[in-house]
Amino acid sequence: MDKFGRPFLGATVKPKLGLSGKNYGRVVYEGLKGGLDFLKDDENINSQPFMRWK
Repeated sequence: MDKFGRPFLGATVKPKLGLSGKNYGRVVYEGLKGGLDFLKDDENINSQPFMRWK
């Protein structure tokens, strides 16, 4: 990742808050654009009523 001399900065996205696929992508994009090194999905991959797994 070429990040030396500082800790990694990350966040966990909570899909069960009801984010649509579009809004979930927006959260990830904004987090990385804002300086996060990584984002983690807090849930196992499964199909939720508000965001179906295809």
